[in-house]
Amino acid sequence: MGDRWHVEVDRGVCIGSGLCVGNAPESFRLDSARQSHARDTDTDANERILAAAECCPVEAIAITLLDSGEPVFPPEE
Repeated sequence: MGDRWHVEVDRGVCIGSGLCVGNAPESFRLDSARQSHARDTDTDANERILAAAECCPVEAIAITLLDSGEPVFPPEE
């Protein structure tokens, strides 16, 4: 069984670029104010979700391991 992730979008940081939706339309949506939302905040690990987080120009998407809370993205420095 693979990792499970918790995905959060900081809507105070989100600028509505839509890159997350372009990379993972099954996992993100934009609301009427062009703010991103994760469709499922708790989900199976998925390379498309990781790519969406990495492409976000303002790093508004945070991914942590569901079990431990350990950061997946952005990585701890």
